[in-house]
Amino acid sequence: MKTWHDIATDGGSDVAGQVAVQADRLAERLSDIRYIVAVMSGKGGVGKSTVAVNLAAALARNGARIGLVDGDINGPSLGRMTGVQATTPPQRTGGAVSPPETTLGVRVMSMALFLRDETTPVTWDAPSQSGGAAWRGLREAGALRELIADTAWGALDMLLVDLPPGSDRLPTLADVAPRIDAAVVVTIPSAVALDVVGRSVRMIQQHLDVSSLGLVENMASHACPHCGQADPLYPPGRTDRLARTLDVPVLARIPFDPVLGMAADEGHSYVYEHPDRPAACAFTELADQLKLLLDAS
Repeated sequence: MKTWHDIATDGGSDVAGQVAVQADRLAERLSDIRYIVAVMSGKGGVGKSTVAVNLAAALARNGARIGLVDGDINGPSLGRMTGVQATTPPQRTGGAVSPPETTLGVRVMSMALFLRDETTPVTWDAPSQSGGAAWRGLREAGALRELIADTAWGALDMLLVDLPPGSDRLPTLADVAPRIDAAVVVTIPSAVALDVVGRSVRMIQQHLDVSSLGLVENMASHACPHCGQADPLYPPGRTDRLARTLDVPVLARIPFDPVLGMAADEGHSYVYEHPDRPAACAFTELADQLKLLLDAS
């Protein structure tokens, strides 16, 4: 299969020029953002988006100016989870889209904000939706670049990018964004999840220029609703062993809380409405530890 390097002419489309212009626009848009942080996990189903939403809320509750990007182009969920999907659709002014804000002032951008309803799929404009595997990844990367570059973020202390599952997703963001200052890697204490997450972290350490890395152990424990005693959901110590092997810190341990899941479904801010629950306190600790990690880099 030929790559674009092997093609003698672009037929007048000036693909390289278009990419360069878009990259310049992206760099300009992000120039007033202090930190760009990826929230990721090689494994799906570990609560990564829940961590991203509540980390953003905890940071904003402490006074930080936060932006949140839904990097899952095909399965966007942050519109519902943050409650902004029910607001007025984003408005374009001055060549950029103004992002809606949560109750805590987090600025959110998601493909879900541009879909007709919750069941509308994301499809690409092409003669056929079949046989598009060779181009789909390129188009998804382009859509992510546009979501970030065409949004009027303004001055931010931190832009969080919630990436879909897969060890290839952070390299895609690295190709799109001018820099990545840190990666928050979410896992659960399952051996299956930890294996996948470990490979993702090794890939970052060996091939990407991301010096600040930290693990988040989600669903670390479960508190009895009657007596309040916290018991582990998985054999303890697994995440700590992986952290020692990879030489990365565990930034926080988030206990399981069914109220957290209900808040995400309803678009309510769990951290804002339930600040004293153990999981909300853990998200506050995560926000503090992430700031310390970034300040030390």
